[in-house]
Amino acid sequence: MDEELAELVERIRACRLCRDAPANPARPLPHEPRPVVTASSTARILIAGQAPGTRVHATGQPFNDRSGDRLRDWLGVTREEFYNPENFAIAPMGFCFPGQDAKGSDLPPRRECAPAWRADLITAMPQVELVLAIGLYAQGWHLGDARRASLTETVADWRTIFMRNEIPRVLPLPHPSWRNTAWLKKNPWFDSDLLPVLRREIAMRLDRHP
Repeated sequence: MDEELAELVERIRACRLCRDAPANPARPLPHEPRPVVTASSTARILIAGQAPGTRVHATGQPFNDRSGDRLRDWLGVTREEFYNPENFAIAPMGFCFPGQDAKGSDLPPRRECAPAWRADLITAMPQVELVLAIGLYAQGWHLGDARRASLTETVADWRTIFMRNEIPRVLPLPHPSWRNTAWLKKNPWFDSDLLPVLRREIAMRLDRHP
């Protein structure tokens, strides 16, 4: 990691905005922040997720849960490949676990995080060629007006989005949470059409050869 990027990551990991200066003063982060980010000066792939869950918050390792197992299967990579920062940068829309609602579901990413850090972080990784935009919040940021009215419509239009004449290219994905198993069953084209292309693009950028 180059010096400029390393300094930015150090500042991100020291950030306490959501606790000390929340966008909504009535709703500060209810626990000690623990920003989780994997930046890289060499990775050609950026995984743009939502926010850490409880296990990621506890371990400090992104996608260190069942969602990560499913995501690695989608990508066709091992844990060792996934956690090698030469292969993947991992930057959720909110770097800290946002807490849970009354039903036990994770809250949305905190509103303080992306405006404070995301543009600088993306600019500091100009080598990124492919962004995997996981979920509505990442798709909203990385696709802008190209995002469709719903997540299903956005992911279903992945070919048009991926083939836009822009760098980095973006592939929209649903969240790999096991709560989305029903969505995957309702949309079999995700497995049959999108995943082979996703795995091909990942393999190419990891310099795998047939």
